[in-house]
Amino acid sequence: MLHRAAALPRAFCVSALGLFAAPGVTAQQTAEPAVDRPLSVIDWLGTQDSLAAAQPAPPAEPAVTSSGSIPAVTVEPLGKGRPRQIGLVPATVTGLPDTLWFGSDPDTLIKLIESLPDLNLPAAQSLLFTILLAEAKAPGGNATAGDGLALARVSKLLEAGALDPALSLIEQAGVTTSPAHFDLYMRISLLAGTEDRACALLGTAPHLSRDYGTRIFCDARASRWEDAALTFGAAQALNLMPEAKLALIDRFLHPDVFEDARPLPDPREMDPLSFRLFESIGEPKPTRMLPRPYAVADLRDLAGWKAQLEAAERLTRAGALPDNRLLGLYTDRDPAASGGVWDRVAALQRFETALETGSSEAIAKTLPRAWRAMRQAELEVPFATLFADRLAQIELTGTSARIARDMGLLSPAYETIPAGTSDLLSQIARGETSGRRPDVPLAAAIFDAFKDAQAPARLISGAQNNRLGETVLKTLALLHEGARGDPGTLRDALTTLRALGLEDTARRAALQVLILERPT
Repeated sequence: MLHRAAALPRAFCVSALGLFAAPGVTAQQTAEPAVDRPLSVIDWLGTQDSLAAAQPAPPAEPAVTSSGSIPAVTVEPLGKGRPRQIGLVPATVTGLPDTLWFGSDPDTLIKLIESLPDLNLPAAQSLLFTILLAEAKAPGGNATAGDGLALARVSKLLEAGALDPALSLIEQAGVTTSPAHFDLYMRISLLAGTEDRACALLGTAPHLSRDYGTRIFCDARASRWEDAALTFGAAQALNLMPEAKLALIDRFLHPDVFEDARPLPDPREMDPLSFRLFESIGEPKPTRMLPRPYAVADLRDLAGWKAQLEAAERLTRAGALPDNRLLGLYTDRDPAASGGVWDRVAALQRFETALETGSSEAIAKTLPRAWRAMRQAELEVPFATLFADRLAQIELTGTSARIARDMGLLSPAYETIPAGTSDLLSQIARGETSGRRPDVPLAAAIFDAFKDAQAPARLISGAQNNRLGETVLKTLALLHEGARGDPGTLRDALTTLRALGLEDTARRAALQVLILERPT
């Protein structure tokens, strides 16, 4: 069965990272609009004579309407705001219309987003990130419905470990929109290490959070120790928090009292605040067994190189880290030991050194080992994206030539790869199939999808009725199931992608199924 993680294409990563790095307006700034200062009483009295003198003479008679008809009045229910576009990537980049969600029921969209599993194929994960970040209007133009959908989109990005885009999107949606918006903003900020901004906002608007732990933490960070102690005492006396959380906050507030105490046991379920509190009291928790977003903490220089490498591999598999960031960590220094991640580091470094020399003999010796290492870590697509272009300039034979061709077909430049012995792969790269239908079920389904199979009408009708985003989410779920071994579902997913105009995603997904499914 296929178990492949996802990675964003380089072009999309670069454009997205450029957006996330751009300076923007903070939630606090948007929450506090400037108000013009009124004139003082003295200023006003002193200007009455000049103001009166400056007034024009009244007209001879007041204006009179030319008819007795009642003017048109526009009525709109309270709470229904104007359509507001939320998203980080414009339509000129995504190619998706701003009516992506417009005709769908918001609850249906939220359920579809929440129920999507970790997508195996990099092409599928890339498309998911694209629609989550695309600029689009709220369903039906209802701002309230758009707020709920924005929370679901941000939560899915957080689940993937894409903290920077999640933080940017929740800030754009408005962190003061509701306590739910702020609580999600605070969780992301705690994981990203930007909690000071969130705490500063909470200090000016305490009603945004009902979480006592967050209030105590922010009061302590702002040196409001009396407020923190008072809130902690009330929470302790009234049992407003679990005992484990109270014990952790107690050590955070009173480190001297617990200087020689035994370390606290690991919580049954980690949350971002507890994670930061354990770190603050000198008991940081390893992230390997924690959900993916916690791995971002290991990318800091505070973590050891091995922890950084493992976190980078984990996030790159999910498409949450640019490929170049992983390459930078792989080549940062010489491997300190052997086995596991160290073998991958050594194999990649030797291959890159051989590639720099341009020697086909040296590349032929180092490429197979590097390819096996990347397959072991399920990082074939990022590896291909990084090196396929340079490798295409080298003349190779045998196993190395086959690997180089597979890497080219897994890269964004798959259309430029010359036709080879794997005829079906060449046909998929061109977007058309011909000749004999394969006997292998998954390959046959792919063959049919690019020949004459029709997309399911139930999916296409939704896209034709302003439910494109909903249709894409359903298609991604089908693609995930199909790639795991269901030929009919895979065929339906690929034909739907092609019918929606997502040809590049369809081709890349088909190539990834055929190459990544192949036995080593």
